[in-house]
Amino acid sequence: MEIEKARGLGLCFGIRRAVKLLKDAGNKYGEIETLGPIAHNQQLVEELTKAGVKPVNHLDQVQGKILAITTHGVSPVVLSEAKARQIHVIDTTCPIVRKAQNVAKELAESDFNVIIFGEPEHSEVKGLLGWAGRKGIVALDVKQINLPEKLPYRLGLISQTTQNKSAFIEFAKQLVLTFGSKAKELRIVSTLCQAVQERQEAALRLAKSSQLMIVMGGYNSANSKRLAEACSSLAETYLIERADEMHDSWLEGKCHIGITAGASTPDKTIEELVAKLKRL
Repeated sequence: MEIEKARGLGLCFGIRRAVKLLKDAGNKYGEIETLGPIAHNQQLVEELTKAGVKPVNHLDQVQGKILAITTHGVSPVVLSEAKARQIHVIDTTCPIVRKAQNVAKELAESDFNVIIFGEPEHSEVKGLLGWAGRKGIVALDVKQINLPEKLPYRLGLISQTTQNKSAFIEFAKQLVLTFGSKAKELRIVSTLCQAVQERQEAALRLAKSSQLMIVMGGYNSANSKRLAEACSSLAETYLIERADEMHDSWLEGKCHIGITAGASTPDKTIEELVAKLKRL
């Protein structure tokens, strides 16, 4: 049996940067809180908890005076509230997400309706909506978009950073077909994360030559779920969070096993899976 890892997998630059910032802060302050999990991966959250980093769900739950903003970012309203409460903020917002926030803000200030291609309940998207102010609209399907009656429109399109590139392009095409004739100006800005795109492409290349693909990542991780969805069209695919979730029966009759992992999956978690496969 051959075990092969995708060329690009696991923790991205933004997550590694955030983990270092949080561990350094933990060493300095003893214990800090994060507004939500640092990333959508339970193993990573558990690792940081040991370092004194405790997630809370809402600003009202913050008990200390040190609060970290996660890689997904937050709205400017949350930042203002934290400042008003005299809470010291450590901002670990991913630089790619920060770019998307700035684009949303600039478009809104230029009187564009800001269309965000993304999942309405995702924490990154909620933050982007905040930066777009009252001009923000979130959708995964152009049919979901309701625009004001006033014509002509000025439309700006951006994306949740972890969305699929081909899906974003198709959405942009449909947006042009549906609203292009009514738009005075239509501006499309790609805010997709290149690291996520590279991981998706590497996973697809590996899936083409594999009989089984195992995706390591959080069940609530957007980019991990998209990796699994993409690979499943080419090979038998399973998304798991821990190595002990793998079933021996998956390996029956398989000679080539491919492994990939989401951008928030720790290296240790991936190596535990590889070790288990090698034992079998």
